[in-house]
Amino acid sequence: MPELPEVQTIVSVLRDGGRGAPSILGKQITAANVAWQKTLAMPDLFTFQQNITGEEIRDIRRRGKFIWIILQSAHLFIHLRMSGDVRVEPSTSPLQLHDRLWLEFSDGLRLVFNDPRKFGRVWLAENPQDVIGDLGPEPLDESLSPTQFHQRLTKNRRQLKALLLDQNFLAGVGNIYSDEALFLAKLHPKRSSDSLSPEESARLLQAIRQVLEEGIRKNGASIDWVYRGGEFQNSFRVYQRTGEPCPICGTPIERITVSQRGTHFCPSCQR
Repeated sequence: MPELPEVQTIVSVLRDGGRGAPSILGKQITAANVAWQKTLAMPDLFTFQQNITGEEIRDIRRRGKFIWIILQSAHLFIHLRMSGDVRVEPSTSPLQLHDRLWLEFSDGLRLVFNDPRKFGRVWLAENPQDVIGDLGPEPLDESLSPTQFHQRLTKNRRQLKALLLDQNFLAGVGNIYSDEALFLAKLHPKRSSDSLSPEESARLLQAIRQVLEEGIRKNGASIDWVYRGGEFQNSFRVYQRTGEPCPICGTPIERITVSQRGTHFCPSCQR
């Protein structure tokens, strides 16, 4: 699943252009097509097509793992989930097998949402809080202080890996970057969050920010056929390195399951 760095890379391309695609800022939507109606989380198909037609794209942001497209009078959200992807192309291009939804623009281009596994969702809402109101703070937001982060950790009693995956606790961190951050912070993924000292909490927050910023600089991680173009996979320290030597101590990396997710760690560095 694309995480914060991968989604941020996509948002930057849609907003600023690049990687062979033009910016979609300022484009006017002339039609909306939905090939699989369950792609729409809200509203219904008729209301979606009626309300989005004629809207102009004013800004494109990221919130957690959501692509957030700000229109004149509404907000369009796209969550890629396990296999979603978006592309910008001429409207005359042949559609692909797993294209679920596409928006036509007045200049002859279109924005296409492709999702082979059908887990991704699209929302159109007047109030963005209806979609993203329950998300936790952004990990890269400077207003999230080490003290606040420690308070959020210790008021829970959950395994660290599971808590970091909870988007209501912290928005945007997933399986890859939680493993990498816990390794840098030298914290075991099954450690109880309420047992961390203020110093350990600050170290974890710093590690989360470090791996996310590194991931953004490298355009995210390309680990399968879903997300392409990133290079962070070449910098993995523990993720998907089961049995390989720890880059610090040489101990073989182990894989366990936490919160039903494969979790990679060094049993020596992360006791």
